[in-house]
Amino acid sequence: MFEDGRVVRVGLIGYGYAGKTFHAPLIQSVAGLQLTVVGSSKRDTVLADLPGVTVCSEVEEVATHPEVDLLVIASPNESHYPLAAAALHAGKHVVVDKPFTVVLADARSLVQLAAERGQLLSLFHNRRWDSEVLAAKAIVESGVLGEISHFETHIDRFRPQVRQRWREQTGPGAGLWFDLGPHLIDQAVQLFGLPESINASFAVLRKGGETDDWAHVQLNYRSVRVILHTSLLASGGGPRSLLHGTLGSWAKFGADVQEKQLTAGVLPGSPGFGEDPDPGILYEGGTGKQTRIPAPAVNQAEYYVGIREALWGRQPNPVPPEQASAVMSILDTSFQSGARGRVLPLQLTDRELAAFAPSKY
Repeated sequence: MFEDGRVVRVGLIGYGYAGKTFHAPLIQSVAGLQLTVVGSSKRDTVLADLPGVTVCSEVEEVATHPEVDLLVIASPNESHYPLAAAALHAGKHVVVDKPFTVVLADARSLVQLAAERGQLLSLFHNRRWDSEVLAAKAIVESGVLGEISHFETHIDRFRPQVRQRWREQTGPGAGLWFDLGPHLIDQAVQLFGLPESINASFAVLRKGGETDDWAHVQLNYRSVRVILHTSLLASGGGPRSLLHGTLGSWAKFGADVQEKQLTAGVLPGSPGFGEDPDPGILYEGGTGKQTRIPAPAVNQAEYYVGIREALWGRQPNPVPPEQASAVMSILDTSFQSGARGRVLPLQLTDRELAAFAPSKY
């Protein structure tokens, strides 16, 4: 890896919503990481936001650029595999935005390539550092709910009009579940490990829609059921996350605030960054008594702190590629289940199984 303390030069491919809102500000907030090269057709926008960086209009140049040690890929989903493969072959370390790839075999190929070349490969599962995700994790680990029987988590939005963008048009890697499914799946496996089987349903509910805009996916464990749901036709409504157990229930209303803050230009380290005003609510099983539990303060920049520490040899990769390909396997199986209308078992490689500790669920 790198000599401890050596500055890591970062190249970013893609300066759309993900690159501009998440990756660039989070990278810049971490000491030891230096954003040096950006691949984008929006040269003026990039230089206005990031004066001094090199801008490449041909994004493939960034994957092999001599001033890049770590490549971050935030371009359309179909480009993830070829860009990551090119960078690994060029001796670069690589971070890929979700989804890892469009095709499961490509994800597994990247895992093998990174292992053979001794390069760091990681997936940007930034929601591991969201307030509701860490709040749910703390409740499960506390044991206050007893034995967990049900977990439900939503990412719902109200966007009744179909927009003209690649995510909502027919093509590889498009659709709502490719966009948000990896977040929801990763949250579930961080809490409960790998499921035994999956049943899923998808729909196009908006007039003029070309890709799925509604997804309902159930992960089946030995003693717990997990519901993952996302819709573009939901306004307001119930809790974002919900847990039921033998001693009570817990619900979290309101989304993590970091995305809104980053969109508004509020940077990590600013006063109030990552402070979620909506507490979780613990419901006592026998009486229904409610106890408000404050959400933890959070910072998604911790992902890039972990990447820096891994490159400096101080700690393991914060999101190992085997975990990323396991999430891809669940994503792939869910699409097959939806298409076939059947409950399907999950098929994993030995590496993917080993990436998660055995779950009591």
